Parts: sequence; C-alpha cells; structure tokens
Amino acid sequence: MYVLALLVLLLLPVATDTDPCEQDAPEKMAKQLGIRLPPRPWHLANIWWDFEGPVPHFNSLEVDVTIDRDVPESYNLYISPCGIAEINGLQFYGGIQSNINGWPNKESRERVHPGRGAIFSRWSADKKKPIGLEHVETSSPDCLVESAGYEGEFASVRRPFPWKKGTYTWSIKKGKTVEYKGAKATWFVCRVQQKDSSEPFEVGSLLFEGEDFTYWPRHSAFVEVYSTSKIPNSNIPRVNVSFGTPRLNGKKASIKRVSAYYPDPARGVPGSPDCAKIRGEGDQCIVEVGEIFKRDEKERRHSIELRQAE
Repeated sequence: MYVLALLVLLLLPVATDTDPCEQDAPEKMAKQLGIRLPPRPWHLANIWWDFEGPVPHFNSLEVDVTIDRDVPESYNLYISPCGIAEINGLQFYGGIQSNINGWPNKESRERVHPGRGAIFSRWSADKKKPIGLEHVETSSPDCLVESAGYEGEFASVRRPFPWKKGTYTWSIKKGKTVEYKGAKATWFVCRVQQKDSSEPFEVGSLLFEGEDFTYWPRHSAFVEVYSTSKIPNSNIPRVNVSFGTPRLNGKKASIKRVSAYYPDPARGVPGSPDCAKIRGEGDQCIVEVGEIFKRDEKERRHSIELRQAE
C-alpha cells in the first residue's frame, strides 16, 4: 500500500507556476538600505549608441532584443529597443511591455489592460501641440490606441503580443506617402518578429510629416518599471535583457561609442532605484536587473565596451 501511494505521488504533475523573476519588494529592499524610492516610472537602465553621423534617406530601423526568462504579467516591465529616436526632428519610441493598456478603438476612452503586447508611439513636433488619432493606423481589431499629453503630447498604437523568453526584432519600416493637410506625410509600420519565425507580427502604423527622412546620429534603449491603474506599484523583476546593435536601412549602424546611464534615485522623476547594471558582451549590451543596491556615483555614467561582429 505504501509503495502504491508513493507511485501515485511521483506521477502527480509538478507545479510550474513559480515566478522566475521573484525578489523582495522594492519597498523592503529600500528600507533595508535606508534609501527613499522615487515615484514610478523607473528607468532602470539606459543605453546610448552614438553613430559616426546621421543616416540620410531613412527607410527602416531594426533592433534585436533577448529576454532570458519569462516575465509574468504581475509585473509592469517595459523593454524598449527604441527608447528614443528622431527623424527630421520628430521623436518616437517603442518596444514590448508585460502589460499594455489603452483605448480599444478611436471612439472609446475606456482604458483596457489586455496583458503582454508591443507598442509604437510618437510625440508631436514640439511635444506641446496635441497630436490626434488621425496619425494612428491599426493593423487588427485587437489593437489599442491613445492620444494624450501626460508625457508630452503623443499618439500611440499598441497590440497584444504574447512575448516570452527568447529573441525578438522590434522594427519600423517606411510605408506609403500620402497628402496630409496640404503637405506630404509618410506612414511607418511597426512590427515585432520572434527569432526563427517566418512571419513578422504587425503592431500598427504612425504618420510622420515629410517624405524624405534623416535619422539622427544616435539611438537609445531602456528597461523600465512603470505604473498603471491595474498595477500601480509593480515590483522589480529579476531579469537579464540583451540589446543588439541598431540596424538602419538594413545595415548595422557605424558606431562611434556606446554608453550607459542610470537615473539618480535622489532626483525624483525620472529617477530610479539602482537595481541594474549594463555590460558589453560581443556586440550585445546586456542589462542585468536584480536587487536594489547603492551605486558608486562615479559609475552613474560609463562606457560600454563592445566588439562589433562582422
């Protein structure tokens, strides 16, 4: 009878709902260190690539990103391979989030939270004049949209996308040029593609004023913990995120230098608790996110040594 019971226990399914990102709450870690947490959002780590020069006749941007473990939707984690970019003076950003949110269509103002997804956003030219949803084109009925001014005036398209551990390419590509308010304007299409997948996942498109574009001589990426009405006080997930060298018009950017910056937690917004370190490995910038610590102020900005692959 004892042997039979033991066999039954061995055959029972093993629980797999453990959290691979789990660590103490940031409030507990901060208290132990005697530091004060700034309000969220927290830009945990920022990477800057400086190019040899601007890129004329811009058509496409691609950045590879690798996440080393599954991140549960109980966190608000924003992985941004495009932290900030600029074409003809117009700035945009995007990436993947563990909890996207927004309006379910252009008529609604109800905020919904469908879970993991991808995002593509742009600001108005001066970040002060509102930019309407006529600048947004959805790719599917499940897309979300938003046009607001709480982070500077912006317009955005988001779409549910069940990303997990793995490697993905976040990209935008120049689309059709149209007439808009008596001048030329061009749609740029955002896609995310998982490594070894034959089909890219289309997120949606944004309209930019102009026809021929020049990409500025730099690029950034970041990892962020943000706040939503669904999860106002997200914990910090333990995770490693790797970013590849940006590709512009299908070619790796010509890099002059790469550097890291960690916002000062004592300065409030956009401060962040120190819980991330960035290092170079080959041509990858690796962001290691873990426990909160006290950073040497001399390390708040530092260079990242890379070996660019051929």
